[in-house]
Amino acid sequence: MFTLWLKEMVSNQNKQTKRCVSQIELFVNRLDSVESVLPYEYDAFDFCQDATEKRPSENLGQVLFGERIASSPYKFTFNEEEKCKAVCIKSYDPTKAEDKNKLSFLKKGMQLNYQHHWIIDNMPVTWCYDVEDGQKYCNPGFPIGCFVASDGRAKDACIISSEFNKKNTFYLFNHVDITITYHSGKDENWPGARLVTARLEPKSYKHTDMNKLTCEESPMEIPADFTSKLDLIYSYSVKFEENNNIKWASRWDYILESMPHTNIQWFSIMNSLVIVLFLSGMVAMILLRTLHKDIARYNQIDSSEDAQEEFGWKLVHGDVFRPPRKGMLLSVFLGQGTQIFIMTFITLFLACLGFLSPANRGALMTCAVVLWVLLGTPAGYVSARMYKTFRGEKWKTNVLLTALLCPGIVFADFFIMNLILWVKGSSAAIPFGTLVAILAMWFGISVPLTFIGAYFGFKEKVGGEFCSFPIPQIYIGKNFSILPRCILSLPPSRSHQMYYMFGFLFLVFIILLITCSEATVLLCYFHLCAEDYHWWWRSFLTSSFTAVYLFIYAIHYFFSKLQITGTASTILYFGYTMIMVLIFFLFTGTIGFFACFWFVSKIYSVVKVD
Repeated sequence: MFTLWLKEMVSNQNKQTKRCVSQIELFVNRLDSVESVLPYEYDAFDFCQDATEKRPSENLGQVLFGERIASSPYKFTFNEEEKCKAVCIKSYDPTKAEDKNKLSFLKKGMQLNYQHHWIIDNMPVTWCYDVEDGQKYCNPGFPIGCFVASDGRAKDACIISSEFNKKNTFYLFNHVDITITYHSGKDENWPGARLVTARLEPKSYKHTDMNKLTCEESPMEIPADFTSKLDLIYSYSVKFEENNNIKWASRWDYILESMPHTNIQWFSIMNSLVIVLFLSGMVAMILLRTLHKDIARYNQIDSSEDAQEEFGWKLVHGDVFRPPRKGMLLSVFLGQGTQIFIMTFITLFLACLGFLSPANRGALMTCAVVLWVLLGTPAGYVSARMYKTFRGEKWKTNVLLTALLCPGIVFADFFIMNLILWVKGSSAAIPFGTLVAILAMWFGISVPLTFIGAYFGFKEKVGGEFCSFPIPQIYIGKNFSILPRCILSLPPSRSHQMYYMFGFLFLVFIILLITCSEATVLLCYFHLCAEDYHWWWRSFLTSSFTAVYLFIYAIHYFFSKLQITGTASTILYFGYTMIMVLIFFLFTGTIGFFACFWFVSKIYSVVKVD
């Protein structure tokens, strides 16, 4: 992390104070839009380029997310203000095809509301503006420009100024007023100063002479019809403000201003908690009281005549552990679901501890991918253990499907999406070398670990109560506890924004586990009472049906909330959605299955069976 140090060194010999002034670099990242899923590199647009461009090394997560960070020609000296300083000039000639293509692409970016994402000292440079009810909204990006339609309707950022009023005209934000706030180091144990916030305000000025900039000109208009030569001059102003009230450790807190709807999230979480409490109470009343009476009644039956009058869930005790159909596929799903569950839990836990904060760019995705690769052993173990429980014999097929089936589906979908991004020239297209590295991690690490886990899973002896039918007479006692069980609550979508509320997300994750478990156990008990012993697949599909809700919600969100246009963007949206739906399907299904598995084995182990 780049840290600004302003050091004062006192020489013992001449007692003169020397000041070391640091240069501040501004980095640019990819440009994206809420109306398109296709992000583009900064260099894809005809903006001012750095003569000696530098690209910081990017981790796996940044590459997968499509981040492309590069240096920019915007360079400052600490505490030296600049007023309306020129950066570069871009000239366009309508007689040159290359110039027409460059300007056309720039117009397309303004029409689709593509956003810059700039970085100073590893902090996003935010654009803050007033919204309804006197609130302030801060966006970690700012638009290239805006467009006024032929009917005079101002689109997107054109509504911020009444000067943007000419019909069928583009307005380019070719000037930025940057404000950098720093902590002087007063009352702290560090020498010098440190940057704590960086904000900007985009402006549009029709500069005519690079040597005589006033930043008071009329807006920079770009007509929809390109018929005459056009010069675009880019400029900036920068000023520094001291604020010792913002601590270095909390300098990212100003991003909170970009989330004015935090109170709605807490309302949602309280609503989810009420649902969980209600469901938990219902499960406790129905299952604990009813099961206690059932078990007491079943265990008091002595005569053979009474034993023949068995009813309810005890009647199917001889069939309840019969292997299900398609046991191979179910065991593979359970192995992959276990791998995803452990990966998600550890990732969210580390994020809550602050190890995966937004300041560590790409750390969240890198952590998730590395954990998934290293968790091949639990996947192989659970899949093999369950397949052996189902009395399966094709163990080689089981191991290969566990290692290749679901990851193969995800990789095939991801590869197709990547081809579309590559054809469109998007920055989100994963380089070929990265794809090879992912395949190497998959086949070189994950697959062998899956085989190791499967070896121990098949080697371990399965309990007798799951291999003999009917189950043997086992009496543990009348008193037993029922694990709290599972539901779904989705965190709100944050498109093109940083997600930092990992504590909230982890709480929602726990609610999801509890609700999925509770709902699955409750339905499983009702089916057993109806003397239906086909619970294996039903327990998995009951909670995994949440993925169907997720998919339906994604469709609704696409048509009601998003303004995505274009066939490629639509295909990409639903392609990536299908990956998330599959992951969610495996994850929630596994939670429901093991909750029901524990419940069934528990209730049938506390009754006497002749």
